[in-house]
Amino acid sequence: MITIAELRARNNKMSQQELAKELGVNVGTIARWERDITTISGTSLKKLAIYFDVSADSLLGINDKNFSA
Repeated sequence: MITIAELRARNNKMSQQELAKELGVNVGTIARWERDITTISGTSLKKLAIYFDVSADSLLGINDKNFSA
């Protein structure tokens, strides 16, 4: 699983405020996502995945091993 904070750090130490502006959300929303206080909507998850060029699965912590019998 990759966190939003890790993605921001990899992206030239992007601030929560910069990411909020890019995604069209409130900076408090970014902070709550990072602290796992609120759930990310499907639309916002898609925007995050596209913006950072990562899979939604990686943001959700899903991999093929989760589905092994």
